[in-house]
Amino acid sequence: MNFGGTLRINKFACFTLIFILFLIIYWRSGGSNYPVDKNDFVNLKSLLKAAIYAAERGGKKIIERKNHNLNVKSKGKTLEGANDPVTDADYASHCAMYYGLKKTFPKVAIVSEEHKSTSDEACELQEPLEIDEAPPKHRIIELLNDEHIFSRNVTIWIDPLDATMEYTESLYQYVTTMVCIAVNGNPVIGVIHYPFPPRTYWGWVLKKTSSNIPSVTHREENKDQPKVVVSRSHPGKVAELAKEAFGPQTSVTPAAGAGNKVVGVVNGTFDIYFHATAIKKWDLCAGDALIRAADGKMTTAKGDLIKYFKDGNVKVTDGLLVSLFDHNYYLSKMPKILAAIP
Repeated sequence: MNFGGTLRINKFACFTLIFILFLIIYWRSGGSNYPVDKNDFVNLKSLLKAAIYAAERGGKKIIERKNHNLNVKSKGKTLEGANDPVTDADYASHCAMYYGLKKTFPKVAIVSEEHKSTSDEACELQEPLEIDEAPPKHRIIELLNDEHIFSRNVTIWIDPLDATMEYTESLYQYVTTMVCIAVNGNPVIGVIHYPFPPRTYWGWVLKKTSSNIPSVTHREENKDQPKVVVSRSHPGKVAELAKEAFGPQTSVTPAAGAGNKVVGVVNGTFDIYFHATAIKKWDLCAGDALIRAADGKMTTAKGDLIKYFKDGNVKVTDGLLVSLFDHNYYLSKMPKILAAIP
């Protein structure tokens, strides 16, 4: 039957359709390297929830071990000459945190301060972490949007027990467990958990911080009389340097645990966290993400941002400056300090 009409073919539309079909066939046939395994992607919101569960799981192991023989060993001496200990609690926490995260995100690189212990078989029995629901005290996470990225771009940094020396001395107020999510070397999510008493601080850069992080008011007068927190392993020398750089009205408080000191800045207890010697990246990454999420800043004493790639040097050797406000002002005082450090 002929209705007298003419069928016109849109050549561009046909070409587009054929090209799309070709791409589909090419991809399905394995000709493309585009990932098809669901583990090739990871949801940052799921990583945040898992990081909290991992830090808290490690914290429980630390609590369990404190009344047992800690089997304290030395990993050597710090640059300040202090003993750098490791205990069975460090390994128990590492086991719970590292393997829990690895079971949950098998294609994500994980860097831990500690390494394999003699209980590797038991570590392998760790259950995957809960990522379907946020921890009860952090339900606000469920209101955040999902954000999927390539697993290969993520590195998880964990410190299973920060302030081990203080842990062996029963100075539990300094002890934390920490998890950091770095994307392309940049700290994006930080979790710092205190086992004694249990409380957790977290931050997701440009998204949200945990509800227990207060809103701190900037006070201009603090620039001339800052409250500085430093490592208790060498407070005298650094206190002298800090007062020389920031002014005689500077107050200096020694404390332990890099994570603990960053939390002190985030909650407004201190204006500056200053560290003069080398420090490891697993001590810093979670705090770096947390201070960024709170709109503060962490840099080396020379003003450089710190990168957290899975490969490369794990030491930061140019000192450390952390502040919630006036970072560039404090940074301008650093040359005096750096010149005095041998």
